Amino acid sequence: SMAERRFDDCVAMFDSTMTALMPAVKVQETWDAVQKQAGKFKEQQGTRYQRYGVYDIVLVTCRFEGNPLDARIVFNQSGKIAGLFFVPYQPAVEYSTPPYAQRDAFREEEVTVGSGHWSLRGTFTLPAGKPKSPAIVLVHGSGPNDRDETIGPNKPFKDLAWGLASRGVAVLRYEKRTKEHANEMPALRNTLTVNEETIDDALEAVSLLRGRTEIDTSRIYVLGHSLGGMLVPRIGARDPRIAGFIILAGATRPLEDVIVEQLTYLFGLDGVTDEQEQKRLDESKKLRERIKALTPADTASAGPIFAAPAAYWLDLRNYDPPALAGKLTVPLLIMQGGRDYQVTKTDFDRWRSALENKPNVTFSLYPLLNHLFIEGQGQSTPSEYERAGHVSEEVITDIIRWLNL
Repeated sequence: SMAERRFDDCVAMFDSTMTALMPAVKVQETWDAVQKQAGKFKEQQGTRYQRYGVYDIVLVTCRFEGNPLDARIVFNQSGKIAGLFFVPYQPAVEYSTPPYAQRDAFREEEVTVGSGHWSLRGTFTLPAGKPKSPAIVLVHGSGPNDRDETIGPNKPFKDLAWGLASRGVAVLRYEKRTKEHANEMPALRNTLTVNEETIDDALEAVSLLRGRTEIDTSRIYVLGHSLGGMLVPRIGARDPRIAGFIILAGATRPLEDVIVEQLTYLFGLDGVTDEQEQKRLDESKKLRERIKALTPADTASAGPIFAAPAAYWLDLRNYDPPALAGKLTVPLLIMQGGRDYQVTKTDFDRWRSALENKPNVTFSLYPLLNHLFIEGQGQSTPSEYERAGHVSEEVITDIIRWLNL
């Protein structure tokens, strides 16, 4: 729209805060200033996706007569534009094989998880020459994740699959429903819960593994990351035949509280909270209160809050993950990065205080790891996810040890 000088159309896509801060005339000034600096706009050259707390970010690479730039477009939970910036172009970094992965130690096969309308493409990673391997299903965090949980140049689920398969464990990972079927998700706009978003498909993946002759079907495990970790106790409650569970950075508190906490952290990183950030924070707190005030009567009429319907929030209303995890009798491994700002040590401590006396539960805290279980230094920030890294080998080793391999 900017290239065609339809600045009013741009503003129509903005949220209320952006509309107030950036009317059409300001958008025009910004675009003209960009072209003055970079030269005349030539064409759009591809997009990349990032996540910043509760915001989705699309980087659109723009070619100008001078230097290329990335248009950084920030979308809020309702799909409205909450931020627009032009930043220096950074070429995408190619994924590199983790040092602990031995490519000749396993093979990969394309599979389909589930059947019918909501079936999902997946990858089955199988150790070479090992009959009856144990197997792990990988369950994603929030947002429309691909099978590798790609964020910037990082692919934590691919790291886990290749690292574990190199050590004798089969792994199944798959496209998340909200990514694979993004265009069909509006059909669930009033009824979506974590069952449709995550749990049903995780159980379909377990079912697929039970039908594979290469797998020791008495040793099928589920690993959940972030939201996936939070939902592990519900997955376990639905299928008591699963041999055990691994929780990586599993949230324990209401998601609406976690969202506000994340934004408070992100907006405070530079030491100041500006007017725009304060407005967004206040807006998020209002939405949190709306969620807490929801009743079953709101399911048809409330509209989306943080991009999810009332049914979603009501379904999670009384969910206490550590309490439900306490009812599991199978082995449980709970892992947490000490530098994680998305799911914090507060959550790890809540798992621990509820479960530390249970003989089936093991805890591991990694002081230098972030939310992706990649090592770093100092305070963790979203820009850290744009630096290429790999899931720590220590995490792979500890999972293998826990499996008694």
